Amino acid sequence: MSLAGRIDVHHHFTAPAWLDWAEARGAVSRDKLPWWTRWDVNAALEVMDKTGIGTSVMTVAMLGRLRERAERQESARVALGAAADVVEAHPGRFAFFTPVFLDDLELSSWSVRHGLDELGAIGVSTRTSMDGVFLGDESHDRLLQELNERHAVISTHPMDVPAGGKDGGAGLPGMPPFVCDFLLDTTRAAINLIRNGTLDRYPNLSFILPHGGGFLPYMATRLDLFGGRITPPIEPGRVRDHLHRFYFDTAGPMSPSATPTLLATVDPDRILFGTDWPPTPSHVIVDSVVPALDGDSCLSEELLQGINRENALRLMPSLARR
Repeated sequence: MSLAGRIDVHHHFTAPAWLDWAEARGAVSRDKLPWWTRWDVNAALEVMDKTGIGTSVMTVAMLGRLRERAERQESARVALGAAADVVEAHPGRFAFFTPVFLDDLELSSWSVRHGLDELGAIGVSTRTSMDGVFLGDESHDRLLQELNERHAVISTHPMDVPAGGKDGGAGLPGMPPFVCDFLLDTTRAAINLIRNGTLDRYPNLSFILPHGGGFLPYMATRLDLFGGRITPPIEPGRVRDHLHRFYFDTAGPMSPSATPTLLATVDPDRILFGTDWPPTPSHVIVDSVVPALDGDSCLSEELLQGINRENALRLMPSLARR
């Protein structure tokens, strides 16, 4: 794959300038944050060059638990400004999504205007759920209508861990949430979008589900069979229809067991290359993830070219002009 080839739609960006800003205000302690928040442009370019990634689309991360809107807005301004600086300093190598906040629609509207209109973001990013409220809830309608009018691409990602562990805790004790729980959160969000008719009411939206859509492709038939027991019920056939309307990134799911399921249940033209770097370490991407994708016997050269680049260009044509 040439260096101009792959487009990575799943690249986490924690701006060093944002870390400085947040730590100075006591919002975070750098030493207590996950190791992958130490984002470095040289490390990013190194893994990109080793794996033939021409462009990485950054999801702007802000891990501080800020509550006041003015402070959260300034936090986003610092992080988005840093993302725009990276794009300007490395033409063609980076792009970014501007964040929206499911618990603050006014802040989201500001981020949409600032990120898309002023800084050149190519879409928006959002959590799949926040405080137990899943994407597609009726409380999000005003934001989704605004994004629908913009024909927005919406990159989604889980952050919350479902409750239900020992003594009311979250997840299975001793198991990191990204192993299983994040996939469930994504699946729940996708089901919520289906049962609430979000894609029908806002047909101009394009949702990217991370990690191959969580468990959705695998359990789609089960959901189709028992959708009538959900409130509100999901009509037969609706799940299959929506499986071909989402986009799915490859961060994590591509394997001899997972690839056939994904190809059998979704539109291959809607599968996008994603690394989940840096939470997925560079050596894993270089030595395992990318070679496994390139050598996957289920993928023809045409399918692979679509996943690596062409599908993303159709979804986000502005990437071709970078």
